[in-house]
Amino acid sequence: MKPFDRCPCGAPADSSACCGRYLDADLRPDTAEALMRSRYVAYCRGRTDYLLRTWHPSTRPSTLDLAGESVRWLGLQVRRVEAGGVGDRDGVVEFVARYKIGGRAHRLHETSRFVREDGRWFYLDAVV
Repeated sequence: MKPFDRCPCGAPADSSACCGRYLDADLRPDTAEALMRSRYVAYCRGRTDYLLRTWHPSTRPSTLDLAGESVRWLGLQVRRVEAGGVGDRDGVVEFVARYKIGGRAHRLHETSRFVREDGRWFYLDAVV
C-alpha cells in the first residue's frame, strides 16, 4: 500500500476502507474508538459537517469554523480505551494528536467521552 493511501488515523488500512467509509459513505462507527479516529480524520480534512453530526446535541456548538486555522495534522496515537464497544452505552478514549501550526509542532493530549444512543455513537466532551 502506498503511504498516501493509508488512513490518516494511523490504522494500516486504505482510507476508503477505514475512516473514509464513515465520512464519505455515511456509515456509522460501531465503537467509540472508531468514532474518535474518524473525527480525527474529519479534522484532517476540514469536514465540519461530520464533526457536528457526530457531536452529541447536549454539548455540540452551533457552528464550527476550521477555515481560519492553518493546521497540518501529523499523526494520531490512541493511548487508552475504556468500554465503548458494540454493546456499551458509553466509552472513553485517550489519545495524542500531533500537528503543526505555522511551522511549530504541537501535541493535543485528550481524554474524550463518548455516548451511544439509539445504536449511534456521539462525541460528548473531553478533558485536555
